[in-house]
Amino acid sequence: MNISIVFDSGYGHTEKLAQAVARGVERVSGARAILVPLSQGKVDWEAIAGSEAIIFGSPTYNGTISARFKQFMEDSTRKSWIPQTWRNKVAAGFTNSGALHGDKLNSLLAMALFAAQQGMLWTGIDLFPGKSGDEMNRIGGWLGAMAQSDDAPADVTPGQSDLDTAAYLGQRVTEVAAQFANGRA
Repeated sequence: MNISIVFDSGYGHTEKLAQAVARGVERVSGARAILVPLSQGKVDWEAIAGSEAIIFGSPTYNGTISARFKQFMEDSTRKSWIPQTWRNKVAAGFTNSGALHGDKLNSLLAMALFAAQQGMLWTGIDLFPGKSGDEMNRIGGWLGAMAQSDDAPADVTPGQSDLDTAAYLGQRVTEVAAQFANGRA
């Protein structure tokens, strides 16, 4: 079972989250994560269409998704929307910003609306918010995984609890996709 992780990352922080999501995907037996970094310019539309689920990721800049992620959304019109190649696939999202809140919810809403327009089925986080900075879902996101990165290099931030939350999202989406694939949903 293939799970595509389509993401943009300006400074490496969101890429670090995408790698954590991939580790979560691969916790599920028989699942393979396919990382699709938008910063490399070429999108493998066939690999994405061949995936059972697609997890979207973007940094939150000025309260919304990055310009590169928006371009990907626009480019998908002819590649996936018109032929409906992502219809009934499981979808989810994750985002990262420098501020603790940083209007990350708006980025996740943009991704969820995009997925809905593609005919996809959105999966959120089913974790209660953590009570401390060391617990998963410390920011309290339900629509997707949210992370906060200090003004520091990506090898330092985001913190482990945010990475664990991203990995949890990857595993959850893969398990949900497996349920659909096995006809148990």
